[in-house]
Amino acid sequence: MVLKSSFTMLVVASLAVFGTYTPQAEAHSWADCIDWKFNKSGGKQDWSDKGGKCVGFARRFPLHKAFGSLDSADPSRHYQQVHKNPNSALACSNGKAGAEPGSDETRANPPSKAYGGKYGQMTVTSVGDTLCVRWPAKNHAKKNEPNNMVQINLSKAKDAKDISQQELLKNTIARLPYKNCNAGSNEDRRACGGCFKVPVRAKGTYLLQWRWMLNSNEWYTSCADIQIK
Repeated sequence: MVLKSSFTMLVVASLAVFGTYTPQAEAHSWADCIDWKFNKSGGKQDWSDKGGKCVGFARRFPLHKAFGSLDSADPSRHYQQVHKNPNSALACSNGKAGAEPGSDETRANPPSKAYGGKYGQMTVTSVGDTLCVRWPAKNHAKKNEPNNMVQINLSKAKDAKDISQQELLKNTIARLPYKNCNAGSNEDRRACGGCFKVPVRAKGTYLLQWRWMLNSNEWYTSCADIQIK
């Protein structure tokens, strides 16, 4: 009788522990800001909302959302290209395709229709300017995680449709370390980012693609239109 009672208490205690345990989910990342401006120049970079502001966003990026929170949206912000041949997949999410479809990031006609109002503004820049792109760590900036490079691809828009992934891969202008993040205990919401110089290009509208490989052949992308003056 005592043995049975002890066993029952052990089960109840175990259930209580598991009931209060919240696992830290693995999620996948995206770029929210394409033109991040730091409040202070020099010193340690602060990618948090306290350390600067965004003046140029990814396509149709909703304003007034908590940083790093859009993996729980429907659809999620992150987009994973198809498994078999990501280099032939859609460069930007259409909200339907992909191993993990993301929210709609297809090109608007004109591109400016994907910005303003409830969405963030478009990036306007010039040759030689510094662009700083931001993304959430989403639990992938820990010590035991690989520091895979983020590709920044840039190609000039030619028509009303988006540029192919193959064409974008011919125009990789920067590689940024994924784990360049703020310090902090919240591995999911740590802010990360990297900066690069805008290369010599003719003025016009360009597609900028943020592309990151989590595991072998597992690629995630975010797209933005930028105006080079």
